[in-house]
Amino acid sequence: NMSNTWYLYLFFSAGLVGLGLFALLTKRNLIKLFIAIEVISKGVSLILLASGFARNNVLVAQALVVTFIVIEVSLVATALALIINVYRHTKSLDVRKLAKLKG
Repeated sequence: NMSNTWYLYLFFSAGLVGLGLFALLTKRNLIKLFIAIEVISKGVSLILLASGFARNNVLVAQALVVTFIVIEVSLVATALALIINVYRHTKSLDVRKLAKLKG
């Protein structure tokens, strides 16, 4: 049944988003925080695809997800460049040491 499939996708995407939010709240390493944000974005992509599948608009959902992925790739490159610069400046990836960058 399609509605059962949609609920299964909804469950897994909510799990991904919940796991990502948990990691965002508990981790202090910039790389781990970045991975948590990526896990959240994968959950959002999954729910977009599942909603398109449930509404028989798979092509629209795929177009949205591809656009989302293209934008995400540029954000990933920018975030990794910032993380590398923070590491070069502070010699640490701990979020608590970012207070040194205030000025």
